[in-house]
Amino acid sequence: MTAIQGLKIKLFADGADINDMVEVYKKGIVKGFTTNPTLMRKANVADYEAFAKKVLSKIKNLPISFEVFSDDFGTMEKQARKIASWGKNVNVKIPVTNTKGESSVSLIRKLSFDGISLNVTAILTIEQVEVVAKAISPDVKTIVSVFAGRIADTGRDPVPYMREAASILKVNHNAELLWASSRELLNVFQAESCGCHIITVTNDILKKIPMIGKDLSELSLDTVKMFHRDALENKYDIG
Repeated sequence: MTAIQGLKIKLFADGADINDMVEVYKKGIVKGFTTNPTLMRKANVADYEAFAKKVLSKIKNLPISFEVFSDDFGTMEKQARKIASWGKNVNVKIPVTNTKGESSVSLIRKLSFDGISLNVTAILTIEQVEVVAKAISPDVKTIVSVFAGRIADTGRDPVPYMREAASILKVNHNAELLWASSRELLNVFQAESCGCHIITVTNDILKKIPMIGKDLSELSLDTVKMFHRDALENKYDIG
């Protein structure tokens, strides 16, 4: 825990299992939460609004992001304003484009300058960061979520992208850069070094926090013991 506590970057839990969310909230490890419709579907959430309000009734003092899901900007705006009304700690997630690839920048600008705290999501290019940076109000807290993990999935190193994104956003003291879709614990330290303010982490990554700084020889021995134990428990026999 000491290594994590020494970092400036904030850990946000990414998921939609309310029991898991409350559990990590009580442990005091994370500084916020993010959700999306895909995570809610995986968690078998049937009623979007009821789920959100239940979460907000249990977690009242940390930021939580809930996403719009309409594909037309008029309905998207109505959803955004309704979501924003659910609580003062809510960030409304707006995708950087709709499914047709049409930019959401006009809506982002309108909502931001109306004082709504946004989480602009699904960003993968520097050009998108630049457009969003120009659209958001300097007086309103905004999260800019760049999907570093998905950049890495294409065989590209996300670190230079995140460093450039951090440089673009540094002129706005109310804009926070979020390293999204993290894949491993190492990403936390990479995000910190890039100047990111936030990183989203899954429960699987949170569980690895005790491994920070572990002796590699000890970890090697633990690995050998695991292989041996699993072979015995499965009663493997080569003959």
